[in-house]
Amino acid sequence: MSHNTFGHLFRFTTWGESHGPAIGCVIDGCPPLLPLTESDIQSYLDQRRPGTSRFVTQRREPDAVKILSGVFEGQTTGTPISLLIENTDQRSRDYSEIKDRYRPGHADMSYDAKYGIRDYRGGGRSSARETANRVAAGAIARKVLGSDIQIRGAVVQIGEKKINPDNWDWDQTSQNPFWCPDEAAAKEWEGYLDSVRKDGNSVGALLEIRASGVPAGWGAPIYGKLDSDLAMGMMSINAAKGVEIGAGFATAGMSGVENADEMRAGENGPDFLTNKSGGILGGISNGDEIICRVAIKPTSSMMQKTRSVTSKGEEIDVQTKGRHDPCVGIRGVPVAEAMMAVVLADHKLRHRGQVG
Repeated sequence: MSHNTFGHLFRFTTWGESHGPAIGCVIDGCPPLLPLTESDIQSYLDQRRPGTSRFVTQRREPDAVKILSGVFEGQTTGTPISLLIENTDQRSRDYSEIKDRYRPGHADMSYDAKYGIRDYRGGGRSSARETANRVAAGAIARKVLGSDIQIRGAVVQIGEKKINPDNWDWDQTSQNPFWCPDEAAAKEWEGYLDSVRKDGNSVGALLEIRASGVPAGWGAPIYGKLDSDLAMGMMSINAAKGVEIGAGFATAGMSGVENADEMRAGENGPDFLTNKSGGILGGISNGDEIICRVAIKPTSSMMQKTRSVTSKGEEIDVQTKGRHDPCVGIRGVPVAEAMMAVVLADHKLRHRGQVG
């Protein structure tokens, strides 16, 4: 098995490498008669694409998507939807020096151990370039979900700098280059990331993704839990090293009373007084807002020297050249939103298939 496909009823397969001629994906299981044009997908790709600020990689890719199949007269046909995104700004020469060198923190060594061959040009399949495919698939998943379900994401921490939750303002996420919901924190992050970038270093980030309008009942015990699939989807994102749902790891320090989401009667079912569960109980959505956080590690490509070895076991120092994000988590928000969308779309169709 090649493991390049995600999902059950709504599923997509991605293909292509960072420095190949193109990348793309095939979405299967999309219902027919949904309105879909390239502009519907492009608006989300534009949010993820590189070169949009000094705080992300300066690789210039338009990420222009082409629909090759599965759409007729502006509507999905129910057949596989094939999407193509051409690579136009590869600079493979930047990576020639690390052809036989393992970069610490990268997948160079592990890919070599598994396949006996690796594409050293930008990391090949391990590159975050692949995530453009997921964003495209996520745009179609949002069509399946419909307008009643809203998916939004934000960066709530960069390196050691956290937002103040009391300042949370969703409108701010589009007003700064960090997807930051806290105006004061965003201003502080500018100077902080500038110093990190000038130092030739990098930092990690914490993303928070929320989905509102999800009805109760999606997901299934035991091996089809909604939160299990969300965790798997988020952990499949490049550089993701941790996922939590709702209060997550903080629940380990709570009492049962503190963790319990107490209820009162509401017009359309129970109203939860808190949301420690992140909108999921027993692997099934409870109708409350779904909240998921993803920890993204620091970018492994840095200008600072790090100790490593070659493929022949020679000890060396590695200094990565090229164009890299000082904090790759900044561009992770559209990707994590997309993974939330594809998981929810899959579970919507699975729920409909099981219970009608």
